[in-house]
Amino acid sequence: MPAQIGLLGLGSNVGDRRAQLQAAVDALPHDGVRVVACSSTYDTDPVGDVTEQPSFLNACIRIETALAPLQLLDAIKRLERALGRGEGVRHGPRAIDIDVLLLDAHELSHPRMTLPHEQLLSRRFVLIPALELDFALRTPSGASLADALAALPLEEGVRWAGPPLNVPERDS
Repeated sequence: MPAQIGLLGLGSNVGDRRAQLQAAVDALPHDGVRVVACSSTYDTDPVGDVTEQPSFLNACIRIETALAPLQLLDAIKRLERALGRGEGVRHGPRAIDIDVLLLDAHELSHPRMTLPHEQLLSRRFVLIPALELDFALRTPSGASLADALAALPLEEGVRWAGPPLNVPERDS
């Protein structure tokens, strides 16, 4: 499969959150995923089913990979386990959380994965760093991420926390 451009969302709310995110970025090239660019990091209030937990540090990264969507998901799940994410931890505190947000023009509805990610257009903590990477970003169906962000209420706390994560150097 030829190289595709994708967007991953990263989050951590356990331990040294920035180090957790950087460890994920550093390890991705070993699984056939080249990191092209990283957003700044954002401190985010927990949302969803478990709001009584520490705040998350979030970022988005632009990637290039020849992996098909489910192969990419498998690589990410292996990486999450290697970096300390416990089995079955979905909504509680976690050392690392990596989501495939977009992968080229793929639209997929599978029991293990939905592309674009089902919450891509509804979470400020995803949209803000994603738009930092590409303000004109659209889903394969043409939905504008900037328009989605503008339509969201401001209640979800997202605060700039630090500069972009380091992009691993490309092997020559």
